Amino acid sequence: MTEAYILSFAQNAIIVAVILVGPILLVSLLIGSLISMIQAATQINEVTLTFIPKIIGIGLVVAFLGSWMVQNLISFTTNVFVNLPSMPR
Repeated sequence: MTEAYILSFAQNAIIVAVILVGPILLVSLLIGSLISMIQAATQINEVTLTFIPKIIGIGLVVAFLGSWMVQNLISFTTNVFVNLPSMPR
């Protein structure tokens, strides 16, 4: 394996990971920011208040985008296994 091949593989793996985790992190960030703004406005200082809305939001994202995420992951894994025999030594 050459250095370029390893770097290319690592770069593709990181890109796929960011694409797959991006929607979940974005929803979690938006819900957390919205709840914290409500807490700041009402002066409710309960730390555990954000957990249930975040769990519901993340569950909805996984329910709607889960098949797309799995398809991308399967595509990447299939590409890795198809290219495995032709890896440079």
